[in-house]
Amino acid sequence: MNRIIRLEELLKEQPEDAFMNHALALEYIKAGEEEKAEKVFRKILSTNPDYVGSYYHLGKLLERKGDEGEAVRIYKKGMEAAKRMGDTHAYNELRAACEYLEF
Repeated sequence: MNRIIRLEELLKEQPEDAFMNHALALEYIKAGEEEKAEKVFRKILSTNPDYVGSYYHLGKLLERKGDEGEAVRIYKKGMEAAKRMGDTHAYNELRAACEYLEF
């Protein structure tokens, strides 16, 4: 069964599951449906602002769309979340992505 369809079915039972929503957004990206992916990432971060991995992937998506200013904003928000969560690995990845755009 198509992974997108399967994830959408699972999310009917648990619509706020951040992990499954994140997986769905990544599948949308693989399928070339970046607008859908962006909506899912933004939904995740509005309901679960400490789901750090979504900041990186949303930022990269925004970079591909040419919206570097918004990508930097997202990376910085992600860095704040990573710091709150004590996730130094994610913080460093987000910082590197942000610095690449700023310099």
